[in-house]
Amino acid sequence: MIAKSTWKQNHLYEAHSESNHAVTFDAGDHAHGPTPMEAVLMALCGCTSVDVVSILEKKREPIASLVVSANAEQAPTPPRVFTKIHLTYTIGGGVSPKAAEDAVSLSKNKYCSVSKMLEHSVEIDYSIEYAD
Repeated sequence: MIAKSTWKQNHLYEAHSESNHAVTFDAGDHAHGPTPMEAVLMALCGCTSVDVVSILEKKREPIASLVVSANAEQAPTPPRVFTKIHLTYTIGGGVSPKAAEDAVSLSKNKYCSVSKMLEHSVEIDYSIEYAD
């Protein structure tokens, strides 16, 4: 996997992935894109979302919606690393609580590479809510 970031001006950076996608990072007023740390948190939400939907679909659970939100605490001084992350999974569609718990647990403990990478330096916990 290859990526690069190019300084554009002031606090703006344009990052490109090997698959030819671009993201603008804004380390200033955040008007043009997320900060790099926000992007890490977004990547965690996205990674675990992919896993949970895939697992629930394979279990033939009636998932209709999924929102994964993250609330992160950061160290007060540089480097402002994450010190704690709480993920909230809001699942709609009548998914059984056991299937939801199993899917989230499998994502956190086995499949989500972003979560597995972050857990070496930050505590990650979660809760599950049901939209229906």
